[in-house]
Amino acid sequence: MGSSAYGGREGAVATITFNRPQALNAIDVTMAQGFLAAVREIAADRGVRAVLLRGEGKGFVAAGAGLSLMLQADFVIAAEGTRFNLAYVNIGTSCDVGASWALPRRVGLRRALEIALLGDTVDAVSAEQMGLVNRVVPADALPAEAMALAQRLAAGTTVALGQLRRLMRSSLDHDLATQLDREAQGFQVCAASADFGIGVDAFFARAKPAFTGR
Repeated sequence: MGSSAYGGREGAVATITFNRPQALNAIDVTMAQGFLAAVREIAADRGVRAVLLRGEGKGFVAAGAGLSLMLQADFVIAAEGTRFNLAYVNIGTSCDVGASWALPRRVGLRRALEIALLGDTVDAVSAEQMGLVNRVVPADALPAEAMALAQRLAAGTTVALGQLRRLMRSSLDHDLATQLDREAQGFQVCAASADFGIGVDAFFARAKPAFTGR
C-alpha cells in the first residue's frame, strides 16, 4: 500500500515523497493521510527552511490533483517528456485542491480557461513557456537540480523570502495603496531580523552572508 513518506532532512531541506508508483502516485486516502502527517511533522521542525516534493517512479502525482498540487508550489522543475493535464473535465467534474485559484494566477485567465475547459495535455516545453513550470531538465538530472534549488533557498534569508512570498501571493487581491502598506510592514519585520544585520555586514565586508533564518 502506497503512502506519502517524509524522508527526513538533508541539511535544512525536508523531502516529501509521493510513494505509490504502481498507480503513478495517484492520491488515495492512505496517501492523503500520509501527506498530512508529513506536513505536520515538518511544520513542527524549526530546522526546516525549504520543502521539496517529489514523486517516486515515472510521475509526480497522477490525474488533476497532481497539477493542482504543483500549482501551489513556489518553484517547479520538470523532467523532459513530462505531460500535464488538469483532467477534471474529462471525467465530468470541476476542479479542486485550489486549482481554480492558482491556475489563473500562474498563466492568466484566458490560458487557464483553455487548460481547464478543454482538458488537453500540455507537454513540458509548452508548460515552461506558459509559466506552469520554472524550468525543464533532462530526467536523469531532475533529482540533483531540484535538491540544488531547494538547498539554495534554504541557505537564503528565509525571513525575507517568507515576506516576499506573502507579498507576491497576495498582490492580486489588493490595490496598490494596500500593497505598499503591506510592503512597509514586511520590511519592518525583515529589518528586525538577525539576518538583516548579517546581510548588511556581509555587504560592506564584500563577503558572502551566512544567513540563519532568524
